[in-house]
Amino acid sequence: MKDIIKNKIEELLSKEYYCSLKDLNEKEIIYSANCKAVKPYIKILAYRNCVVVCTSKNIQSKVRQLLQDKNRDEIFEVPLVYGQTIHYVPNADGTEDTLVSPDYEYEYLSDKEILSLVGLTGFENSLAFDENGSTSTRAVYIARDNNRIIGVAGAAESSVNGVWEIGVDVTEEYRNARLGTYLVKRLTGELLARSIVPFYSASVTNIGSQMVASRCGYMPYWVDTFGTILDGSSVYNDLLKGWSFPVDE
Repeated sequence: MKDIIKNKIEELLSKEYYCSLKDLNEKEIIYSANCKAVKPYIKILAYRNCVVVCTSKNIQSKVRQLLQDKNRDEIFEVPLVYGQTIHYVPNADGTEDTLVSPDYEYEYLSDKEILSLVGLTGFENSLAFDENGSTSTRAVYIARDNNRIIGVAGAAESSVNGVWEIGVDVTEEYRNARLGTYLVKRLTGELLARSIVPFYSASVTNIGSQMVASRCGYMPYWVDTFGTILDGSSVYNDLLKGWSFPVDE
């Protein structure tokens, strides 16, 4: 299973970062180009012993100059990017399943069965429907208390067949009781039983989410940046317009 997870995740990273499988196992800085990027683009990946800096073609030479002779940590501090996400995969060595089920009702749903939940809101990390009632989520494990849905772990397809990303939401009054951990653990088991490789993602600032990953037997596998200030997506763009910073004399 360990080799299957490694091969599938490397296939995913190779596709998303426009690099080769060989690149991912190098001990150096790899520069790749996202040929589909319309706006200025930069996304940085740390995997095993390599760092991949993926950019749009129009800024690649400038970014290379900027990052020349920089180490991994310095590269992740480049002011063109913001936010870092830790991505986890199941520990292939496994541990004894001693997780106790919180006393609620549970149900596993997949594919068309999920459409029975159309209209459900408040679970955007795990299950969200568009205006047409469609969702990219392919499997969910849900918890109910007196027929009310109080927690959802959902898995959506990635760009690689057989690799799905897990997200989880628990309503506020039911948190801190390990319900999220239980849901992620159960959904992970359902996916692995179907030969699907799941991965779980958490912001570096979200300690609670990282604890869920750890309690579910997941291990950190790669880190990447969340956004870039170059494409206008930063929440501070409007705030910074018109600002002037005084210089001490």
